[in-house]
Amino acid sequence: MSELRDNAAQSRYEIDVDGEIVFADYWRADGKLIINWVEAPPKLRGTGAAGKLMTLVAEQAKGEGVRIMPMCGYAAGWLRASKQYRDLIA
Repeated sequence: MSELRDNAAQSRYEIDVDGEIVFADYWRADGKLIINWVEAPPKLRGTGAAGKLMTLVAEQAKGEGVRIMPMCGYAAGWLRASKQYRDLIA
């Protein structure tokens, strides 16, 4: 699995998958990680790349002891479907 990068200058988490960047735009407020948008390049859609990113973001949030407020439909659906990480939903 790719390494999660926190691109603070653009307020997004990123991973590199086959030379393409998969990202989640975020901001932090009131001790929460708010995921505004998750995107994978067209050639990676349907490959699980966005799910890999969300796993890494969820692990990061868990390690920091913060909850996630998903504004993005993909992030919200992924978190609700995840038995391992659904308790992180703010």
